Amino acid sequence: MPAVLKKGKEHIRICPNNTLKIEYSIDGGETWILRYMGNPAGPGSFNNLEDGGKELLAATDNGSFYSKNKGKSWLKRG
Repeated sequence: MPAVLKKGKEHIRICPNNTLKIEYSIDGGETWILRYMGNPAGPGSFNNLEDGGKELLAATDNGSFYSKNKGKSWLKRG
């Protein structure tokens, strides 16, 4: 499972129970909140997340994607 990323005051991760989803925590990982519900036609399953500075970068089953809003929405890197 990929590492948890820290962006500002948040921790962000791929949901361990459903790799279509992204979760975040504002309490250091004590509790996790769903941020991205998943889209098999979009990113599909997330394999890895990386901090790209102003973007989150994701390796997925459907290629490389990026997010400029901490994982709320994803665009294909083209």
